[in-house]
Amino acid sequence: MNVALGGTFDPIHDGHRALFERAFELGDVTVGLTSDELAPSTRQEARSVRPYDERLTDLEDELASFGADYDREFEIRKLEEPTGIATEKQFDVLVVSPETETGGKHVNEIREEKGHDPLEIEVVEHVSAADGNPISSTRIVAGEIDEHGNLTPERDGRDPVT
Repeated sequence: MNVALGGTFDPIHDGHRALFERAFELGDVTVGLTSDELAPSTRQEARSVRPYDERLTDLEDELASFGADYDREFEIRKLEEPTGIATEKQFDVLVVSPETETGGKHVNEIREEKGHDPLEIEVVEHVSAADGNPISSTRIVAGEIDEHGNLTPERDGRDPVT
């Protein structure tokens, strides 16, 4: 199967890794990485996003290990619009998080207009941090948690290491 998923991936965390793992379980993977121009408009909050080239390097490194583990091919493509690559005919499955499931349904509407078969939408549930709330890039950037969902010393009551 040809699997698509997309995002900003800044920084990459265990929630993203759950998406990647499910995608590679299903087939060969194409990841759409938001362009510098698109990234701010896909954020639900105002925060800076690292440049595309930096995010691309990190994503390539991350996906290489999944590709090797699952003996699958992968490709990374720049996303210039929110519906991205998933409207293209060659894909069978779209891997999404719960908050992007609606976008996946919109992708299928566009595919139908183009005469393409609908994608199977594979929803991967959030990965929880130590406090029970979802791991997110925003929480990592804010210093609440690390990429694995561990609370930072300031947030879990420990004295920060100096």
